Amino acid sequence: MTATDDSSDRLADEARRGQETFDRHVKPKLRPEDDGKFVAVDIQSGSYEIDSDDYQATGRLMKRIPGARIWLLRAGQPTTYRIVRLGIEGTA
Repeated sequence: MTATDDSSDRLADEARRGQETFDRHVKPKLRPEDDGKFVAVDIQSGSYEIDSDDYQATGRLMKRIPGARIWLLRAGQPTTYRIVRLGIEGTA
């Protein structure tokens, strides 16, 4: 196994743990007004912060839990961010 494999496995494990923590402990507590807000979850402690600004949510969590392993989600959305390709007419 290579270092890249170890790294990929670790990231996949952290993603799984982050999603499980969100689904079990955070999602049931979300309110309708939280829809679309960022949710920063520490995968080790289960602590979380919610804010309309991702930087604020992660910053508050890091202040409370220095060294937090953060999984960032967007409440009520399938992805945290969207990538949009903007086309310019008339270019080749």
